[in-house]
Amino acid sequence: MAVINDIVLIHVDNKPGFYARIEEIEPDVKPGWWQVKLLVLTFPLQVFTWILDEFQLEGAPFTMGGTPLMLEDVVSPVEQEKVEKENEEKERLAKMRQEGGAPKVISLSDRRKK
Repeated sequence: MAVINDIVLIHVDNKPGFYARIEEIEPDVKPGWWQVKLLVLTFPLQVFTWILDEFQLEGAPFTMGGTPLMLEDVVSPVEQEKVEKENEEKERLAKMRQEGGAPKVISLSDRRKK
């Protein structure tokens, strides 16, 4: 689910339309709905407030005035690379443990005593 300060890509008519940053998410008077303030990253900058439910914040398609819209979370390539490296390292360590070749911890203080 999108949260405050996330960058989202807004799809309009099933095509990428524009980017926006989520500025605020506040409960609406209708239960299960949220007032979402978006800073639209265009020139000039614009601020929209849309009333969305949780499914729409999670990326479910919806319509506004008959126009199909959808929010898609944007993940920074830097962050994505970092997550992929962490996952690869976890997989490597899990594989080593299964094979019985887990890295051994050597105490430096014990080595100095010898």
